[in-house]
Amino acid sequence: MKFTSSQEQTLLEALSEFMKETSRAKLRKMLTEGRIQVDGTIQHKAKFQVGKDVQIEILSRIKAQEITPPPTPKHKRINLNVIWEDDAILVVEKPAGLLSIATNKLEVDTLHSRCVDYVRLEDERNWCHIVHRLDRDTSGVMVFARHERHKEYIQLQFAQRAVHRTYHALVEGRPKKNSGSTREWLVEDKQLHVKRVKSSFHGAKEAITHWSVTETDNTISLLQVSIETGRRHQIRMAMRSLGCPVVGDELHGAETNPLNRVCLHASALEFLHPESDEPVRFEVPIPRGFHPA
Repeated sequence: MKFTSSQEQTLLEALSEFMKETSRAKLRKMLTEGRIQVDGTIQHKAKFQVGKDVQIEILSRIKAQEITPPPTPKHKRINLNVIWEDDAILVVEKPAGLLSIATNKLEVDTLHSRCVDYVRLEDERNWCHIVHRLDRDTSGVMVFARHERHKEYIQLQFAQRAVHRTYHALVEGRPKKNSGSTREWLVEDKQLHVKRVKSSFHGAKEAITHWSVTETDNTISLLQVSIETGRRHQIRMAMRSLGCPVVGDELHGAETNPLNRVCLHASALEFLHPESDEPVRFEVPIPRGFHPA
């Protein structure tokens, strides 16, 4: 399949203009596979500049493999589960036990560092910005911004409580009710320890948590949780207040830890896309072992 570039633009823009129904993520994959020729030469770079009337050919996978083997990656394989990517955002699944971003100890391996390494596979000048965080022990959906303006727009949504966040928590015991809400005031000290205080306490921040029981065997229960505010350890503190600490959360009173982790998972994230302003929702499955037997 051949076509001619209509104007001076990047190769990815030219491909998007010609293949309007194909996502940019798929077009990038075609570039990586060596399936795009520009004036008879294989081109892998999405930001390669093409002029007007330049001929571009899209090759089949078989023909591309005959012409040249896949390019050798410049970096080692990055351990990253990408849920969605486009020119504005990168949505990934954070594993439990991994920091969202480095602390003052300057940890080398974080989710943010993996995302930066990933976007730099395309262009070493690329970057991604941290938008929000999950606790080290929490797994699930996180969004990163490709540009500063996108970061600011999504963070504004968080600040205005316009982002819908859904979590699942496996807790010890069973709440007395099948659903409810907790409204607490939390404060964290210099060592990042969180405690519940009165609303009048200096530095106290409001934490509003909604929950409902989805499965239970009365010994452990799976709760769906949504939060209006995003405070450190907010859900873990709320579950402790219910008398049902999150499984594995010894810090907040849990007595069991069968999965060797804090059983808290960010299962869905919904917000307005920073380019289209349309609502987008990203989900990941609830981890194995979270369901009561």
